[in-house]
Amino acid sequence: MSSLPNDLHNLEIYDLSLLIRKGEVSPIAVAKAQLARIEALDTDLKSYARVTPELAMQQAVQAEKEIQAGDVRSPLHGIPLAVKDLFDTQGIVSAGGMPIHAQRVPAENATVVQRLQDAGSVMLGKLQMTEGAFAIHHPTIPDPVNPWGAAHWCGASSSGCGVATAARLCYGAIGSDTGGSVRFPSAANNLTGLKTTYGTVSRKGVMEMAASLDHVGPMARSARDVLLLLAVIGGHDTERLLATIDENRLADLLKGFKGLRIGMDESWISDGVDPVIQRAIQQVKVILADAGGTIKRIKVPDTRKVSANWELHCGVQTAVAHEATYPGKASEYGPALSRLIDQGRELKAVEYDRIIRDANQFSREMDAIFADVDIVLAPVQPYAAPTYEQLAGLASDPEANRRLIQFTAPFNASGHPALAVPIGFTERGLPIGGQLIGRKYQDDLLCMVGMVLQSHSDWHRQGPPGLA
Repeated sequence: MSSLPNDLHNLEIYDLSLLIRKGEVSPIAVAKAQLARIEALDTDLKSYARVTPELAMQQAVQAEKEIQAGDVRSPLHGIPLAVKDLFDTQGIVSAGGMPIHAQRVPAENATVVQRLQDAGSVMLGKLQMTEGAFAIHHPTIPDPVNPWGAAHWCGASSSGCGVATAARLCYGAIGSDTGGSVRFPSAANNLTGLKTTYGTVSRKGVMEMAASLDHVGPMARSARDVLLLLAVIGGHDTERLLATIDENRLADLLKGFKGLRIGMDESWISDGVDPVIQRAIQQVKVILADAGGTIKRIKVPDTRKVSANWELHCGVQTAVAHEATYPGKASEYGPALSRLIDQGRELKAVEYDRIIRDANQFSREMDAIFADVDIVLAPVQPYAAPTYEQLAGLASDPEANRRLIQFTAPFNASGHPALAVPIGFTERGLPIGGQLIGRKYQDDLLCMVGMVLQSHSDWHRQGPPGLA
C-alpha cells in the first residue's frame, strides 16, 4: 500500500472508503492516524468521553484481513467512527454524560452499535454529551470545545459528536436528537446531520431521555456520508445506496431533482431571525432553484405552541426514564437535569394531555403541508453560533428558549425527518446551519437534496481554522 496522504483525516467517508476498497490505504494505518490525532488534539477539545484504542486496532486489523481477502462488508468497512456515550457498548462504560453511571458497563451492544460493527466499521470511542442528553453538561464534566471558536456553543446534547467530527477526530458519528441535539451541533460545527423519521432507526440499547421525542441520527461532513451511515444504522441495502451515490450517477440525481417542490414560509423564517441567517437561506433557495427545484410559498403550521410546550413535554417523559434513580439519588444530578425532571413530576395529567394533543395536531398539519411540497427549507436556529454568555441568559427567559428551538423541537414532536446542512458563515467566520425538513420516511430524499446542494457549494468542505 502507498504512504498515507498528509490530509487523510480531511477525506469524507465515501472517498476514504474507495481508497480502502481499492487497497490504496490500509485500515490499520488509518486507525493509527486517527488515534494519534485524538491523542494530540483532544486534551484541549474534550470531545471524547473515552477512547477505545485496543478495540479500534482489533477491528482495523480484522477489516484489513477481510478486505484483502475480497470480503467487503459495506462502504463503512475499515472506516473509523465514534458514537455518543448514550449508546450501549458491550464491555465499555456507557455513562450518558452522567457521573451516576460512570461504572455502567453494558453486557451487549445497542442495535445501532451492532449494525456498525457488523458493517465492519472501526470504533474509536464514546463521545461526550450533556447530562442525560438534556441541555447542559454535568457540573463535573467539562464542555467539549467548539473548534470554530472556544467562546461559542458547540451544540447540545451531541456536543462531542459535533466537535470530534469537525476536528477530524473521527470520520462520522452517531448521535441522538430529542429537541435539536443532532442539528444544533451540526450547525455549530459546520457538519451535516440527520434527525431521522421517528422510529426508523432502532433505539434499543440507547439511554432514554423522552420516549416519544428521542431520535437516533448520523452526523458527518457531507450529505453523501450521512446517507452511507443511514443505510447501515437503518438496516438498508448499502450496496444499492452505494450505487445511488456513485459520482457517475450524480448527473442522474440532478436530472431527477428537476421540479422537486421546495416549500418556504418567508414569514416563519424571517420573524425574529438574524439577517445573516436570512441571507444564507435565500442563497440556498437560489442554488436549489438553479439546480431545477421549484420554490413554492407555503404557510408552516404555527410552531409557537409546540416549541413552548417542549420542555414540559420532555420533562414528564424524562421523569419516567429516570425514576429508578430520581429522586432517590437526586443529589448526584446536575441542576439543569434536576429542574427538568422536577417540572415533569409536578405537571398535572390534564396539562400533559393538552401538550400531547397539541403535538399530534401539529404533526397532522405538517403531514398536510407535504401534500403540496416535497421538502421545507428553514434555518436550524434564529441566530448563528451563540456565545456561552448569550446562552446563559436563556435560563431565565422562557421566550428566548422557545425561540432557540422553534425550528428544531417541533419536528421531534411531529416525527418528521430533518437534515441540518452547512449554508455559509458569519462575518467572523462562524458556521451557519440550514435545515431541510421532509415527508415521513423520506430521509434518503433529504440526503439526496443535500447532495445536490453540496454539489453546487463548498461550505461543507471548510474545516475549523487552525487545525491542520
